[in-house]
Amino acid sequence: MSGAGADPGGMVPDDAVSGTAAPDEAATAGQVPGRAEAAPALTVVVADDHPLWRDAVARDLADAGMRVVATADDGPSTVRRVTATRPDVLVLDLNLPGMRGDEVCRALGALPTRVLILSASGEQQDVLEAVKAGATGYLVKSAQSTQIIEAVRATARGEAVFTPGLAGLVLGEFRKMSSEPQKDPGRPIPELTERETEVLKLVATGMSYKEIAAELFISHRTVQNHVQNTLGKLQLHNRVELVRFAFARGLEAPGA
Repeated sequence: MSGAGADPGGMVPDDAVSGTAAPDEAATAGQVPGRAEAAPALTVVVADDHPLWRDAVARDLADAGMRVVATADDGPSTVRRVTATRPDVLVLDLNLPGMRGDEVCRALGALPTRVLILSASGEQQDVLEAVKAGATGYLVKSAQSTQIIEAVRATARGEAVFTPGLAGLVLGEFRKMSSEPQKDPGRPIPELTERETEVLKLVATGMSYKEIAAELFISHRTVQNHVQNTLGKLQLHNRVELVRFAFARGLEAPGA
């Protein structure tokens, strides 16, 4: 076992981080017949003020085939390095010197980088502040290294990943937020297809892509495509924002 996450507590459900996308079937020009072109490695920045932990996480991610483009040990340097490198995922400790994790999230809100919080704290207020600030997922540091690796991959796909027990807390907060007055209630909703709307309603229940695929008798890849199309139409960045949007518009599935 590598240095990060030796404790088996705080496990992430398998279906919350399952299934990497299959490589495109279409061959590119000049590609050797019968050999699929490797997908570009995920790029990651790791930010934590504990050097041993930070280095262990970075090493585990690199060993898993990801490209760690930078590390940081405080909030301001995290913002600078993420802005400069624009990684796919930022693995972010919540309690950094100079700026808290939620402040870092807000400072990076205009970037496409997705944020996975990796924190020693599982306190309700910390989780909610991070998600409201734009974090895609939240794991406590007791997660095993293999679970952290899979969570980073899922975060890059836009899937919300939470330590067990935290997902329900976040969904409950979104339900509460949906009853509050909207800042822009007159903003038109781009037209979604019937299937996109159906998938969006199931996303709002907290179901994983794997579970949605089984429910609708479609493939995991098809679910991902519908979610990506919906994100584009709604000008949103990740699954967490989709859930928030669904609750705000009253698009919960019946009985959710």
